[in-house]
Parts: sequence; C-alpha cells; structure tokens
Amino acid sequence: MQREHEQATPTTGGLHTTLTPGVATFGARERLAIMLLLGSCFIAVVNETVMGVATAPLMREMSISAAQAQWLTTAYMLTMSVIIPMSGFLIRRLSTRTLFAAAMSVFTVGTLIAALAPGFSILLVGRVVQAAGTAVLSPLVMTTIATVAPPGQRGRLMGYVSVVFASAPAFGPVLSGLVLQWLNWRWLFVIMLPIAVLALVVGVWLMPSVGVRRRVRIDALSIVLAGFAFGGIVYGLSAVGSLAVGAPTLSPWIPLAVGGAGIVSFVWRQLVLQREDRALLDLRVFLRPTFARSMIVFVASSVSLFGVLFLLPLYAQNVLGFGPLVTGIIVLPGSIVSAALAPVVGRLVDARGGKWVLVAGTAITALSLWSMLLFGEHTHIAQLFATNLLMNIGLAGVFTPIYAMALGSLPASLASHGSATLNTAQQLAAAAGTALLVTLMTLFSVRHGGVQLAESPAAMVAGLRVAFLTSSLIATAGVIIALFVRETPVQRTAGAKPV
Repeated sequence: MQREHEQATPTTGGLHTTLTPGVATFGARERLAIMLLLGSCFIAVVNETVMGVATAPLMREMSISAAQAQWLTTAYMLTMSVIIPMSGFLIRRLSTRTLFAAAMSVFTVGTLIAALAPGFSILLVGRVVQAAGTAVLSPLVMTTIATVAPPGQRGRLMGYVSVVFASAPAFGPVLSGLVLQWLNWRWLFVIMLPIAVLALVVGVWLMPSVGVRRRVRIDALSIVLAGFAFGGIVYGLSAVGSLAVGAPTLSPWIPLAVGGAGIVSFVWRQLVLQREDRALLDLRVFLRPTFARSMIVFVASSVSLFGVLFLLPLYAQNVLGFGPLVTGIIVLPGSIVSAALAPVVGRLVDARGGKWVLVAGTAITALSLWSMLLFGEHTHIAQLFATNLLMNIGLAGVFTPIYAMALGSLPASLASHGSATLNTAQQLAAAAGTALLVTLMTLFSVRHGGVQLAESPAAMVAGLRVAFLTSSLIATAGVIIALFVRETPVQRTAGAKPV
C-alpha cells in the first residue's frame, strides 16, 4: 500500500478541530485554565466510577435487580458514546469559555438531579445528564492543551491528562466506600455538587477562549441513527436479562432489531457523507489494516473488562460480605499501579514499539480473567486483591499501545476521525459488555434458584462464573488478534489526500 504523506496536525481526542499551533503567551492564567479543566475532568470521571461500589446498597434500598442497577453505569457510557462524536462540531462552533460553561452547567444540573432523585428512574435521568456534560469536558481539555500550550510543554501537560484518567477511577470507589460507610448513596452527589459549582464559577471567570471558530454543519440524521443503533443494541442486551426475573415491558428482540437496522443505516450514512468530508465518523480509517485489527483488540478488551469491573464489587459485597469501604480499598492499589505504569508503558512503546507490549498486556489481562473462575463463596480477600492487581497491570499494557499503533497508522487528515472512532467504540463496547455480562450472570443465577442475588450467594457465584468465562474467552480472542497487529506508522509530510 502506498504510504500517505501529510503535514502533522494536533489531534484532540477524537475531534475534527482547527487549532492554533501555539499562542503568543502561555502564562499563569493559561496554566490555571488547564488545571481547572483537568480538575473538572477529574470530578466528572470520579462521578462516573462511584456507582460501582454503590450498586449493591442501591439494589437493596430500591429493591431493583442487577439488570436494572447496571443501567446507572451503562446509560452513562452509552450517552457518552453518542455525544463524543458531536463534541468536535461544538468545539469548532463555540468558544472555549462558552463550551466549558455549558458542559459544566449540564454536569452540575445532572449532579443536582441525582442528589434529589426520589427513586431509580430520576436517578438514572441524573446520570444521563451528567454524562452529557462529561462527554464534552473530556475532549475539551485535550483541545485546550493542544491550542494554548507551546509545543515543548504539550507532552508534559498531556501526561497530566493520563494521570487524571488513570487516578480518578481509583479515587471513585474509595470515596464511594467512605461515604456509604456512614451515609446513604445520595451523599455521593451532595458532596460533589458544591465542588462542581465552584469549578463552574471559577472556570467561567478565568477560562480563556482559544482556538479558531468556524461555521460547520452537523448531520442531525447521523446523530439520530447513532442513538437508535447504540441504544437499541445495549437496551436489547439488558432486556434479555430481565426475561429471567419476569416478563420485560418490551421484547428484547425489538430493540435488538432496531439497533441492528440503526447500525446498518448509520454506516451507510457515513459512507455517503465522507465523500464530502462531512461524516460524523469517517469509516475510511478501517481501510488501514493496523487500525482495523487494533480496533478489534480494543473492542474485545473493553467488552471483557468493563463488565467485570461492574461485577467485582457485587461479588465482594453480596457473596463475600465485605462492606463498601473494604470493597473500595480492594480496587484502589490496582488502579494506582495502573496509573503509575502508564508513563512507563508509554516510554516503552516509544522506544521498542507497541506490538509486543500489547500482546503482553492482553495476555496478562486474559490470565487475570481466567483466574476469576476460581472465585467462590469463601475466597480469601488476598486472592481477590491479587487478581484485581494483576488485571490492572495488564490494563496498563493494553490501551496505550493500541492508541499509539492505531492512530500512528493513519494520515493526519484521518487521525481525528480515528480517535473519535476509538473513543466512541470504547464507550459503546463498555456499555454492551456490562449489559452482556450482567445478563449472563442474572440468567444463570436464576437457573440455580437465586432470584434475589444478595440472598443467594451460591447462585450468584454460579452466574458470575459464566460471566467470567465469557469475559475470559473474549479477552483470549483479543490476545490472538493482537499477534497479527502490524505497526505501520505514517510519515506525515505535506500534500497527501485521505485514503
């Protein structure tokens, strides 16, 4: 295949954004703005992860099943998967200050709704509104750094982004455990509300407006089709689980069919729009074998891992009898190790290439998932701790090389589309994986007489083993595919067209 040559331009976490390559001044105000954005992202990601440890108490207090409770996580990820591709349009149309104010306001309103929620349905609405704000905040911080920071400081500042996204998931479960040790779930949002308001006020006051704004059109039909496609598939998978505990309000095959038709229609629409460079997600990225194979590994890893991350706190609390605080502490060291290893893995990928780092990372992760089949009703806390630690070590070697190889194989004109596709696929795969594994756990737990999972640890273990087996098989498939990923970096010099 002929090598593409293009002028490199900064990528912004999956966004098609026109950037100013450095600014005349980069002083205390700009640094403060970036730190404020990083802090806001930290708050948002913590809120995304606090519900894992809170799931079991919520199930008891609201008398809901695991299949229902998982929507507090699944709906969050699903909302982000639909909105992330839209954020490129928003960043090009609105100033940084305006967009930050809008995103943080939406997140704050969602936090308020969740804090005041009288029941599960309103709490779910609050989580969806929170996710809508988070989906814009995450790429906005990348865009701002790429726009206001001098080239010599961008790498270090991007490193701070990696630390935020690696450390926040470690802090969330511990915060949740501490709060739930003495207070109820509502305080998870009450505590965060004044912090979110403070970040909003200070951000509106200090945030500089950067970047180049221009008129761009967004294809509304693509957004609608994405909602039907992603929402239908994930809702259908979740509805299958409700068959085990009673007739669902809607046959799961209806949303699955709608989702399938939506995916076909969405792909067709993007193929039409990319002829005019107006696609929400330009699918020409899949013409690059390195990107396509990396994407398969990425999806397999996301499906297998995020569902397990939802199930582990349920297992620790409902089967082993640990409280929320102990559960949060169990997962803390693994997340800290993963965050600490992230820059080391990055340097290793730069020095030695990403393929064998990826193979090692996927293999270690798969091994940790297979070892979860040994979990039972009386598993020692040390075994649970060690397994979670091993899984996080593997995780450190999965996502960094995937991003490096997948995006490095694309010409500059497709790099932002590739990043958007990866980020959207991660959210969708995580939502679908959570729904799938919870569905399998519920179905097989009920077969063993465990309609109320918290009251039947033996039945829950039977269901969990099926879910863990499924996750292990998917992760193992990812290891095999990783062996066939070839590194084909593109030299980007001027003058080339997209594939």
